[in-house]
Amino acid sequence: MAIYLVGDIQGCHQELCQLMAKVSFDKSSDQIWFTGDLVARGPDSLDTLRMIKSLGNAAKVVLGNHDLHLLAVHAGIKRAKPNDKLTALLQAPDIVELTDWLAQQPLLLQLPNEQAFVSHAGFAPQWTITEAIEQSQLVQQKISSTQRNKWLALMYGSMPNSWCLAHTEEEKFRYSVNALTRMRYCFDDGSLEFEQKDSPQHNSHQQLQPWFALQSKLTDTQWVFGHWASLEGHCEHPNAYALDTGCVWGGTLTMLRWQDKQLFSVPAIK
Repeated sequence: MAIYLVGDIQGCHQELCQLMAKVSFDKSSDQIWFTGDLVARGPDSLDTLRMIKSLGNAAKVVLGNHDLHLLAVHAGIKRAKPNDKLTALLQAPDIVELTDWLAQQPLLLQLPNEQAFVSHAGFAPQWTITEAIEQSQLVQQKISSTQRNKWLALMYGSMPNSWCLAHTEEEKFRYSVNALTRMRYCFDDGSLEFEQKDSPQHNSHQQLQPWFALQSKLTDTQWVFGHWASLEGHCEHPNAYALDTGCVWGGTLTMLRWQDKQLFSVPAIK
């Protein structure tokens, strides 16, 4: 069995099909793990969700910020923006089935038999592995519960941006969602920053560092993430694998075969 991990799809359904064909993906024997942001801004979020859901146990998904936002939009908590290109999905006859399935997905997964993990944004420097696992499980329980809409409404906002300042259940929930789905840079003390999106080579803010430069636990842990398209798949840390290569922005869609760390990619369809 081969395990493939793929970066942000964001509705780029045709490219996903091409990439799966390129590696001769076989759902009866292989698995494909998605680093989140299955939907939004690409041309076909509806068929993307339908196909990934149809893969059953051959597909493993962690939620990204766009996936969570879709759930909030469908719940009437937020409005979709035109450039999200979610109209066809929101009007689909199976939208309830699709969003219910999406809401059951975790924010963190561990690869089998290894100290290796997958989340959309990364691994917050102020967390231990145990804290990351525990908080991701608590978020999943809330998002998948009958109180889903209550918690979706509470996830918006950037504060607290430090784990030591997250005291209430609501504050811990919001921090955890942000750490797992929105984080790129952190301040020197490990607190989260959400405005800067450039690659480290173009970062002019000396007080900011990429989260993986501050996370000391990566010395004996591997982490696979998406979310950060401006990295273009390049990450300076040997134990961190960046897989968002900006397909929705005209870049490529990238897949990592975990066993031998070989990369495969297809260009965006213009």
